[in-house]
Parts: sequence; structure tokens; C-alpha cells
Amino acid sequence: MKTKLCKLLKIIDPAHSLDRISILVDNAVNSSRAGKGQVHDWDEFKALLINNFCHIENVVLEIRPKRLPHFNIDWGRCSNILIKEYGPNGDITAFQIAKSGTEGGLYSVLKAIARHMADEYAGNYIGSYINDFWDSLSVDEKLAVSKEYLDKYGHLIPSELTEGGAVRVRAFFWRVLQEHPKIVQKLRNVNRGA
Repeated sequence: MKTKLCKLLKIIDPAHSLDRISILVDNAVNSSRAGKGQVHDWDEFKALLINNFCHIENVVLEIRPKRLPHFNIDWGRCSNILIKEYGPNGDITAFQIAKSGTEGGLYSVLKAIARHMADEYAGNYIGSYINDFWDSLSVDEKLAVSKEYLDKYGHLIPSELTEGGAVRVRAFFWRVLQEHPKIVQKLRNVNRGA
């Protein structure tokens, strides 16, 4: 009989979460109209990123009817991603990359935004299942689930965190669950030779 933990881990398995969402985002990027592949105008650059961002969101989140881009809001969201990807002046750096065609040009900027969107969507997907799961457990069940996890998957956790009864792991176990799909995905990629 499968335990509650096993059922959760199956739902948040990377094949059902990280990989699936990454494929949806890649398909959305590949189906978007990215223009000429190079831009020379700041307003054209912003409009292209905003339209691409909105398109990805419509496809991945299956928004019906499709929402239209909101220039200021969507540019703010794109700009935040560009700052995370390229640093404090990320929007300007990304524009220079798109304009010059260096470092992968416009396509690499679009892919960077898409990658961040995929990470966010996957994190939200995984987090929502973990929150529902965790909130449904009694205190005793939470202790039992963390013990079950440590018995089955403790080898995946750094030894310094499992010393002394793994108190830190047990205290913040929901964070361990949040990281579980990423750990499993990395192990699978290593085994595939990726």
C-alpha cells in the first residue's frame, strides 16, 4: 500500500513537474513569433519580450480566453527576470545582447526569460501540492512522514544535515520536500550522462 508520502512524491516527481513544465515552456517559446532574431530599437525590444512573456503564460497556464499583454505589468515582470539573469542593469544588458547578436542574441534572452518562468511555474506547482499535503497532516503524521522520508531518501541529503537525528531536516521538512524533485532530476540527468 502506498503511503501519503509516496503519493505526494509521485505527483511532484520531476517527470510530472519540472520536466513537464519545462517542455510546455519550450513549446511555447518555439511557437512564438520572435521577430527577426535581432532588434535595434528599445521599444521594439520591450514589446517583443512582453508579447513573448504573455504568449508563454497563455500557453503554459492554459489561459482561456488568452489574455492580452499589459505593457507596464508584463514589462515589470520581464525586467525582474532580466535583473536576476543579467544583474542590476539586466534590461539594458539584455537589450545589448539582443541588439548585437552576441552571446546567443535575442534568442538567448528569450530563453533566459522562459527558463525563469518555467522555474517559477514548477515551484508553484510543487509548492501547492506540498502545502496541501503538509496542512492535511497532524503533528504525529508530520513526524512519521519525515522519518519515512529519511529512512527512504536520507542518502540524498548532505550528511551534515542528517547528523544528530536530522533535527534541522525534521524542523523544516517541507523545504526538503520542495527540493526533492530537483535532487531527483539531477540524479536522473547524471545517470543519463547529461
